[in-house]
Amino acid sequence: MLSEKYGRTYHFPFSPGTTSDDRINSNYWEDIRKIGTLVHTEKLDGENNCLNSAGVFARSHAAPTTSPWTRQLRERWELMKYDLGNLELFGENLYAVHSIEYKRLESYFYVFAVRCLDKWLSWEEVKFYAAAFDLPTVPELQFQTVEELSQEQLRQQVLALARQPGVFGTKDPFTGEDCTREGLVVRNTDEYPVSEFAHNVFKYVRKGHVKTDEHWTRHWKRARLFWEFNENKEKYDLDINR
Repeated sequence: MLSEKYGRTYHFPFSPGTTSDDRINSNYWEDIRKIGTLVHTEKLDGENNCLNSAGVFARSHAAPTTSPWTRQLRERWELMKYDLGNLELFGENLYAVHSIEYKRLESYFYVFAVRCLDKWLSWEEVKFYAAAFDLPTVPELQFQTVEELSQEQLRQQVLALARQPGVFGTKDPFTGEDCTREGLVVRNTDEYPVSEFAHNVFKYVRKGHVKTDEHWTRHWKRARLFWEFNENKEKYDLDINR
């Protein structure tokens, strides 16, 4: 195996968007009380891709992916592969539309984690290495010191943020109506061992997130960048012609 898959992220018990193969961390509060600071980030609706010195990987890490929706990312990897060393950059690939269409995308790949050997790097290091490779990170929504937090306050924070639209403008591709973000990923801001992943990363997914039994890969379509939407195109044309 050329790379180890991203760890299984356990749901909060109050996350309504679980499926039959999802796992729930019923002891999440015991884990969180051992953490100094949390960062709430937006869970983007895409494909988890990994970039390391061996290639670009998707669900299977036995061999690099060759899917058409990773072509652009693989071209990007060619320019950075010799600089990655022991770093593995994990991010959300939004090139193909899944269950949410984003109206204000400026890029297709957003980094959310970096692994180096047996460590998951701190959130500050994630942002540092993403910037070093000229890649954006997933939207950062809120920081929270755990010492000042109660279990119910955390729950209310997550629920409040989850009810909001996404940073990039979230739209239901089936109805065309605006919708809430997919959910949140809450993580320890510090670095931690790979073996402790399940005790340092937690997620919340909205109810009924996947609205069809047909997998998105069967009839996938490319996501539009922000300037391709009619409401943005005129403003974009004016800006670049100034």
